Amino acid sequence: MRFLIDFFPIALFVAAYKMANIYVATGVLMAATVLQTGLIYAIDRKLQTLHKVTLVLVLVFGALTLFLQDERFIKWKPTVLYASMAIVLAAALWIWKKNFLQILLGSQLKLPEPVWARLTVAWVAYFLFMAAINAYVAAYFSTEFWVDFKLWGYIFPVLFIVGQGLYIARHIKDEPAQKP
Repeated sequence: MRFLIDFFPIALFVAAYKMANIYVATGVLMAATVLQTGLIYAIDRKLQTLHKVTLVLVLVFGALTLFLQDERFIKWKPTVLYASMAIVLAAALWIWKKNFLQILLGSQLKLPEPVWARLTVAWVAYFLFMAAINAYVAAYFSTEFWVDFKLWGYIFPVLFIVGQGLYIARHIKDEPAQKP
């Protein structure tokens, strides 16, 4: 269910673009992201930083796209988001000596410190890859191709999450059975 909540703004964006244009699609994306954020809050009773940042970036870049009638703003929003996340995770790990992934997920996953560090480096690399590939497609391809990329490009996060799950599974220790 969570995947559907995460995916529906992009799906609606692509559908609106195919039926109308980038400006209608941008408005739909803005509304869908507000709705998505509200759903997540209704389910979890809190919002992660990523949800808040995504909402703000979609609304700011979307408003700039609509106000200035310039599609470049909405096309570059993912690059800004991914690059920002990579910078924050990297700075936290290597400058401030904090592991944000461990801070956020440590209560749910018990993993050794080196595994948390490697996971964070993997997330930094993933975010940099996603920022670079979006920047490349936004800069060198048509808007129609970029919109299609937003849809079929969902394979990247799916593959990354599956790979991450396989990596984590090797390091999760089974809890010893409790004796009655």
